[in-house]
Amino acid sequence: MSFVPQERNASASAGRSAGSGANARAEYPPAEYWRRWCADAPPPVASVAADPAAEEEVVVETTPMVVPNEAGEPAYRVLIVEDDRSQALFAQGVLKGAGMDAEVVQVASDTMTTLDRFTPDLVLMDLHMPGMSGTELTALIRSHAAYAHIPVVFLTGDTNPESHFEVLDSGADDYLSKPVRPRHLIAAVENRVRRARALKQQREQEVRRHPATGLLTRTYMLQQLALAFPQQTSGAVHFVVIEGTSALRDHYGYATLDAILTEAGRMISSVAGEHHASRLNDNTFVVYWPGLPPDRHAVWARQLRDAFVGHHLVANGDNIRLRACVGYVDLAHGFTDAGTALAAAEDALRLARTEPTAIAAYRPQSDAVSQQAAQLLAQLHEALKDERLELAFQPIVSVVGGDQEQYQTLVRLRGSSGQLHTAAEIVPVAERAGLVHEIDRRVMTRAIAILGDQLRGSKRARLFVPQAARTLGQDTYGQWLLGSLADLSIEGKLLVVDVRLGDALVHSVLLREFCQRMMGAGVRLCLSQYQANPEADALLSQLPLSYVRLSPHYAGKIDQQPVHDEMRSVIDRAHMLGLQVIGQHVEDPQTAAKLWLSGIDYIQGDLVQSAANAMDFDFQHSLL
Repeated sequence: MSFVPQERNASASAGRSAGSGANARAEYPPAEYWRRWCADAPPPVASVAADPAAEEEVVVETTPMVVPNEAGEPAYRVLIVEDDRSQALFAQGVLKGAGMDAEVVQVASDTMTTLDRFTPDLVLMDLHMPGMSGTELTALIRSHAAYAHIPVVFLTGDTNPESHFEVLDSGADDYLSKPVRPRHLIAAVENRVRRARALKQQREQEVRRHPATGLLTRTYMLQQLALAFPQQTSGAVHFVVIEGTSALRDHYGYATLDAILTEAGRMISSVAGEHHASRLNDNTFVVYWPGLPPDRHAVWARQLRDAFVGHHLVANGDNIRLRACVGYVDLAHGFTDAGTALAAAEDALRLARTEPTAIAAYRPQSDAVSQQAAQLLAQLHEALKDERLELAFQPIVSVVGGDQEQYQTLVRLRGSSGQLHTAAEIVPVAERAGLVHEIDRRVMTRAIAILGDQLRGSKRARLFVPQAARTLGQDTYGQWLLGSLADLSIEGKLLVVDVRLGDALVHSVLLREFCQRMMGAGVRLCLSQYQANPEADALLSQLPLSYVRLSPHYAGKIDQQPVHDEMRSVIDRAHMLGLQVIGQHVEDPQTAAKLWLSGIDYIQGDLVQSAANAMDFDFQHSLL
């Protein structure tokens, strides 16, 4: 069958218009427009007196109304890019008559703006347009990630085969030649949109859930949490960490550990059911249940913990049992954004690791402390805005002497009254406010600038720069850091990234991946606040470390024989692994002497020099 429009006399046309109203078919274009599209149309005939019987015999093929949203699906949306107004209006009329939503753009340069506003399912465009050709516009559309998969169909009178190749090579999906029958136009558009929507839905499902565990992907989970705050004030966020993963990796290897954590993910997904759950980082999972009643928060935490009780996994033929800790936060505390809520849950998780039940709730600060923290946070925001964060430097000195200059950088905040706040005061407030990433980047930027300035002088000091593991795990952070060093021709060995033990235990896999990227450039890693325990000991051999900085616990209790023996064991193990050990908070000669006798490599503390705003320690003539 073919579309065969017929000329009608005025009365017949008027009658048709009056009778059809909004249901007029797309096969009745405005007068004379159809001749541009229908090559098989007969020549016009002279007007004759209307004969009702003859009128009944004229058969015009009609196209069934297409209603894409019969099952709740939105109407197909088509953007028509055509500089010829008559042809644009005809295509629009055809598509609207088929139940689609069509919009016209006559100036090619306006297309991107309209795309953002109209969000079409398909772009129908001409090839030859003033100012920008169809192929150029297609390349522009494809350069935007949001429209990389949107179908682009050309509708043009250009019959040159080379043009066909050029169109498809530019990223277009189909090529229709003018004149085209309305039925063919509708079918081409409808088929392309239907397939595009199916593929989009498939991609979204793939993006939203991990195929092996059924958990939401980390990216999608963070997006959902970002949309929830600050409105969400009921329910809870639970953090679940699988303990002992460093020891498992040490014994079975990375591949087996990943399989174990995948199985753990399946277990959490099964327990969480319809509630939002995701593998957040390494061996850490997050479960978000909006609307969970307060009296169920602890019950739900026990269910998540007990999912692993009595459940045996097989690894290389061995039966193993996983142990989980759970920290949770009641969203009734009120959080301005997802970052602060997650930071609170992470605080609770750290507390849970010290509890016999392995479960802990977030404990907000007292009103007095909260008020003080709020004041400090306000000053921190101002300092970040005005670039007023300061750095202090404390020398790290070898116990056997040497002229290698090395300092630990310490962030400082000068308050409105002139008081200097230390990192110990700043970092907890910054973590709760979600500002750690920004502070870390500012501190690292300053440190790299200092290393760059050294190239113009004789100093070659090594800088130990504290960073959060979550900062290091950001997608572009490692690339930015390596690029910054390369731009200034800085030797990687002059930079040591300093990460706290507690942070490293939660994000060990993420940290390992970061370190592997840094090793090629010579950047080194220091594990600080180190205190012996089975997980921490396993971590020593799993991370590509160069230094270990002991917890102040050892220097403070070095007179206690069990503490001293434990410290000796840590130092010996580190040396066996080729690591150098730093003792910190050394404030008197007796402590320094005992550390030296225990085999320590470096010391830092007030005995050597207090943290200062200048790197002016005399390493060549220092005596310990």
